[in-house]
Amino acid sequence: MCRIFQLVAKAKELGMDSLAITDHGVLYGVITFYTAAKEIGLKPIIGCEVYVTETNRHSRSSSDKNHYHLTLLAKNEQGYHNLIQLVTKAHLEGFYYKPRVDKELLTLHHGGLIALSGCVHGQIPQLLLQGRYEEAIAETLWHKDVFGDFYLEIQRHPIPELEQINQGLLRLSTELSIPIAATNDVHYVNKEDASIQEILLCIQTNTSVYDGKRLKMSGDFFYLKSPKEMTDLFAD
Repeated sequence: MCRIFQLVAKAKELGMDSLAITDHGVLYGVITFYTAAKEIGLKPIIGCEVYVTETNRHSRSSSDKNHYHLTLLAKNEQGYHNLIQLVTKAHLEGFYYKPRVDKELLTLHHGGLIALSGCVHGQIPQLLLQGRYEEAIAETLWHKDVFGDFYLEIQRHPIPELEQINQGLLRLSTELSIPIAATNDVHYVNKEDASIQEILLCIQTNTSVYDGKRLKMSGDFFYLKSPKEMTDLFAD
């Protein structure tokens, strides 16, 4: 739902000095985003929320429909080039329902990238949700070893499973000395755009807004929050 020029203008209006773009599995908007942000004096951060397969990118069995989300941000030109490599190979080598990368590709193209553990659909959050804490430790250490710059990504939406996930992330952070990064999903620019987002979802999934069983967002909090809103939300 976000339109790039509206998004960067809103960030500037809210007093931000930088903004990241992390679309799911693609980099389609990054050039327009970079140019638009630069024009109004906003620092653009190029990123992607990649899909990571549980197995390997060449596998095409029914179980390979499962994948995790991982947030990647380019911290320099090398990182940008590696992000392009990852997204390209995700489409040409790993595409199965979604453009997927695997650990082999992440290891090969990690240079210049900052990694965050992802939203509720990340591998580490999912392991925590399933009570598999030792495996969550192992995955956290793997990502730290590969990327160096690795953060545990914490979000606070009124979603029931997030509380359990967040407690686990905070525990991992304390025990493994890995920093926390507070983030907020931005699917639309303003809070009042939430209803339009629902219509967009219906178009994407070929359903009606009157269908009670359709795919829905879990609330109207996926908008670009102000620095104060974020500070208040993560005051602790």
